[in-house]
Amino acid sequence: MATSYAYVGARTFIAAVEERLAEAGFVRAADSASADIVLTYCTSASALEDLYFGDDGLVTSVAPGSALVDLSATTPNFAREINAVATVNDLVMVEAPVTVRSLVAEDAFACDNLLGPVASEAEIPPAVRALLEALFGEVVEVGAPGRAQLMRNTHTLPLAAALVSAIEATALDDAAARSVGALDADQVPLFSPVSADPVVRAVRQKRFTGDYTAEMLLAELSAALMAADDAEVILPGVEATMHLLELLAVIGGADMAPAALALVYRDEAAGAEAGLDWTRAEQAYGGGHDHDHGDDEDWDAFDDADWNDPADYDGFDYSSN
Repeated sequence: MATSYAYVGARTFIAAVEERLAEAGFVRAADSASADIVLTYCTSASALEDLYFGDDGLVTSVAPGSALVDLSATTPNFAREINAVATVNDLVMVEAPVTVRSLVAEDAFACDNLLGPVASEAEIPPAVRALLEALFGEVVEVGAPGRAQLMRNTHTLPLAAALVSAIEATALDDAAARSVGALDADQVPLFSPVSADPVVRAVRQKRFTGDYTAEMLLAELSAALMAADDAEVILPGVEATMHLLELLAVIGGADMAPAALALVYRDEAAGAEAGLDWTRAEQAYGGGHDHDHGDDEDWDAFDDADWNDPADYDGFDYSSN
């Protein structure tokens, strides 16, 4: 008899992987109460908490003996909390946060672009192991609950830093190249070796849409920042990157690919062409915004927000994007 699974979470993810789960012999159930395995993938801490611990939360509503596999980004502490409550309710809890190898891959959720760090207090059932192997190109069992989230944190942070660095190199090149060399109007190549960088290629090709979104990356960084807060570590680079991603989300780019962060560095016309609206930043932060990065006063309202509190990142409604 085929193993059934239910899914709750980001639609783009299940749309990308459903076919290969079917090929591996898994059948999608009508609801979580009747499924052998329940997969979850939330893109905010508040949504994840509500899903597991809210009214009719999964830890109390699924059948005893079922397996819960969480693919979301959260903190090691919260992952341990979910595991503890699930265990008390006779459920097998498996922590397997989705971890992309490249933030700008054209097929972000392709098997070979997904790394699966996995942690569980219980022995992982064979059916769950087979499901994970169908989802991820590489499954890495890292031990006790919380450790998979920590591995995802330490994997994501350098990728996010590289994303911003490459985008900023591109922004500088676009802005300055014509003044330092005789180039055709439509040809502005990077002079440095970074021109071979996959982020730069994605920006040059205007690959601003995709299954893996800025909102997903923001969720991963928010979880990392909360984990750092739990560990009493300060991560200013993460906070700066979240500033930029949050701004992209506010002006309409939450569902765009991470390479779309490059549009934050461009003029309003380029943003409008991609469907972004800078007036939303004015409404969100107050005051005028002429999108001139050279005028620090334009960013005062943005900087007044308390970005050191990761909870602030759950307070925005991106549903109109």
